[in-house]
Amino acid sequence: MRAVVVTQPGGLDALQVTTVPMPEPQPRWVRIKVKAFGVNESEVTTRKGESDPEVTYPRIPGIEGVGVVDQADEDSGLRPGQQVATMMGGMGRSFDGSYAQYVTVPAGQVIPFETGLPWEVAGALPEMFQTAYGSLATGLGLQAGQTLLIRGGTSTVGLSAATIAKDLGATVLSTTRSPDRAGELRAVGVDQPLVDSGTIADQVRELMPDGVDAVLELVGCSVLADTFRTVRRHGTVCFTGALAGQWTIPDFTPFMIPGGVRLTSYAGEATDLPAQVFQGQLQAIATGRLKAPVAKVYHGLEQVRDAQADIEAGTTPGKHVVLLDD
Repeated sequence: MRAVVVTQPGGLDALQVTTVPMPEPQPRWVRIKVKAFGVNESEVTTRKGESDPEVTYPRIPGIEGVGVVDQADEDSGLRPGQQVATMMGGMGRSFDGSYAQYVTVPAGQVIPFETGLPWEVAGALPEMFQTAYGSLATGLGLQAGQTLLIRGGTSTVGLSAATIAKDLGATVLSTTRSPDRAGELRAVGVDQPLVDSGTIADQVRELMPDGVDAVLELVGCSVLADTFRTVRRHGTVCFTGALAGQWTIPDFTPFMIPGGVRLTSYAGEATDLPAQVFQGQLQAIATGRLKAPVAKVYHGLEQVRDAQADIEAGTTPGKHVVLLDD
């Protein structure tokens, strides 16, 4: 089969399209014929050699994908030809991922679904929706009628979280560093876009004097102290991402957390996105109730370099998806 292989870390040239042996599934693993996959920041990090020691080389990157079952154990509950999604769980990091015509993964991280949506739409969703849904449901326990602040709102997870939260019935505030991108936030249902200059607490308190009920933190530790100031007493901050690159706080003390404010985190896996929830999201997109923020579709493994280059440039918001045409 054909695949994109990173033999050793480097620039875009490290993404080599080559022929490799067809992967054979281990017991209780599933082989999937890949139809589409999203391209993510973490795969850029893998290509550059900046990932944690879990990642070894040579490696086929790709932490998510959608396609059809090619081979599965009879007791897996999966059948050949069935539409499925898979993501994370070491995929593209400790074992080969989705930048290929076929991928093998543990059966437990396979999510079956049925949809008539194009593969490029389904391919945009697994990691993005899993992270957004898990952050809101598991991390924050967001309820209808609550107020949510998304810090890092023009990221793919931020855009997805806004659509899910609005569908749930929440009031959504969301940040961007550029005033020109406020329209992108409104387009996915954000009630109040905010321009983030590094501090936003005063802006939020002008709109919500008592503070918001919940915050999805995607920018990271560099702004966390300011984020705490946006939350009402007994509100919750869920730390999910660090777009600014800072994952730790030097000389951290728990007393930096305001009294009565809760801090949690989310870093889940495919099992945190139930099949019925993912199916519901697909149906909501098909009926127009939810939006899939697809930035650009690329055709074939040869365009993976273009997709990663566009992600690094950061000029096109939304999900970058590679479609593998038959």
